[in-house]
Amino acid sequence: MSVWPAWEVREHGGTLSWLHVRLDFPDGAGVDALAVVSDGGSVCVEEIRARPALSLDDLTVLADWIEEPLLEAFWTGERAAGRAPGPAAHHDGPGPGAPRATRRRARPTWPRGAEGRRLLAREYRAAQEAGADPVLAVMRATGHGRRRTLGLIAQARDAGLLTPRHARR
Repeated sequence: MSVWPAWEVREHGGTLSWLHVRLDFPDGAGVDALAVVSDGGSVCVEEIRARPALSLDDLTVLADWIEEPLLEAFWTGERAAGRAPGPAAHHDGPGPGAPRATRRRARPTWPRGAEGRRLLAREYRAAQEAGADPVLAVMRATGHGRRRTLGLIAQARDAGLLTPRHARR
């Protein structure tokens, strides 16, 4: 893995640094990313190019792979430039020194089986009544992606907890 600076913007007393990240794997696969790091230590990935394409699960793991090297490159650049701010404390979880398993953003616990389908149907109907997108509401509640959520909704329909999607002729 290699990280190198692209450009830096100073604004309102703060600094935003864009960094290039390249991951090369032994099997020939590779990932190129452009990430932004702020003074406070927050990281935002702007662009990702991967050979072969990444799945959603791979994208979540990618964040874990590049977070520490990005922040280290950023703070090294800050020290070299004569600015020595310390990284801001992370109030939402363990800091960069914590093991990877404790830093991951866990999906909310969602019951399996019939109880999970009943809760899903309740969430789906509540979103429909509120005029919101029911699929997005279920995605937020379960923490799953769109494809998995649509599968769970289909299971709830099959169980008779939701109305059929298409009227039978």
